Amino acid sequence: MAARSKNAFSRRLADPLTDELVIALSDGKTYDFRALFTKVFEGIKRKKAASGGEEMLRLRSYEKLLALAKRGFVSKCGRSFTGLSRLQEASSTHKPETASK
Repeated sequence: MAARSKNAFSRRLADPLTDELVIALSDGKTYDFRALFTKVFEGIKRKKAASGGEEMLRLRSYEKLLALAKRGFVSKCGRSFTGLSRLQEASSTHKPETASK
């Protein structure tokens, strides 16, 4: 496997699933996965961004939720998930602050 160059360009594409997870968890409530997925799935259907069926979307959303927890955007306690203060940074609409010279 080839090593990535430190100067490699990385494009961050819009991810509707992650955006819906951020929207759902940004209200400060604690959700179990079933209730959270129901809320996310309704948002995805409303935007007509669902593809691959409900079960595949459930699997992808759980994987993304665990990745958000690993990166420190979401707190996972047992089967419950809560959005943390940095959660908005995970959204594709977030623009990082640039240091001015």
